[in-house]
Amino acid sequence: MHIVEAKGILSNQNGMNVYRGCVHGCIYCDSRSECYGFKHDFEDIEVKINAPILLERALKSKRNKCMIGSGSMCDPYMPIEDEFKITRKCLELIDKYGYGATVLTKSTRVLRDIDILESINNKTKAVVQMTLTTSDDSLCKIIEPNVSLTSERFEALMKLKERGIPTVVWLSPILPFINDTEENIRAILDMCKTAEVKGIICFGMGVTLRDGDREFFYKALDKNFPGLKGEYIRRFGNNYEISSPDNRRLMRIFNNECRRHGILDTPDKCFNYLHEFPNKCEQLTLFDL
Repeated sequence: MHIVEAKGILSNQNGMNVYRGCVHGCIYCDSRSECYGFKHDFEDIEVKINAPILLERALKSKRNKCMIGSGSMCDPYMPIEDEFKITRKCLELIDKYGYGATVLTKSTRVLRDIDILESINNKTKAVVQMTLTTSDDSLCKIIEPNVSLTSERFEALMKLKERGIPTVVWLSPILPFINDTEENIRAILDMCKTAEVKGIICFGMGVTLRDGDREFFYKALDKNFPGLKGEYIRRFGNNYEISSPDNRRLMRIFNNECRRHGILDTPDKCFNYLHEFPNKCEQLTLFDL
């Protein structure tokens, strides 16, 4: 872990990453890719200690309220958050200044901040995005070794549902010959239906591999799935997009089930929902008139 003073915190799309790097150990992590220019070990977490100060300055200067996102490149609820509480401090500022918030995580640590998320949601909108890749906790321990188990994440989704906080699930990635089974996809969809998620983000049944990420992934395959790396190399070479041989059939199941249950099922629809900022204050004023 090392502390830095960041120069800025919000992207052009109003996203932020208060940490950089990760200790989750997910074997498929795209953020490890060389294109992101990490100059330190990926597990050596960079802590943007002045993130709350920068965020408050940015929120004060904005002309229009909007949704503020966190977690696109780095989980805001890694264990280091217990010590620094930067994510919580940022959510408190978002709540204070009347913005909306959405966080993307694989950790049940998000429940620590359910009070702030509920407060934000009562005023504007708060959405928790949760990644689910496998319904099998044993497999989860292999491909996502240092995060909350799938069953624990499902329990978190249910608790968020009870508090009226909307959720979106990332069904990604689906690894060919590992979790690309109908049984797995249907089991995750059943969790999503029970938790009444608003949408499921799925770019297809597959995974993306870039330089840096690919090497880490192949080492994990050699360790946990002997012989599978050779199958990947034969079938996919150095392709960026790695699609399951069963992609079309599994996507039909996914789309049909989502549409049957009123769940947003395309990335565009889900992202539009996540970025949409509801002006509840104005709506209440007009209603009162």
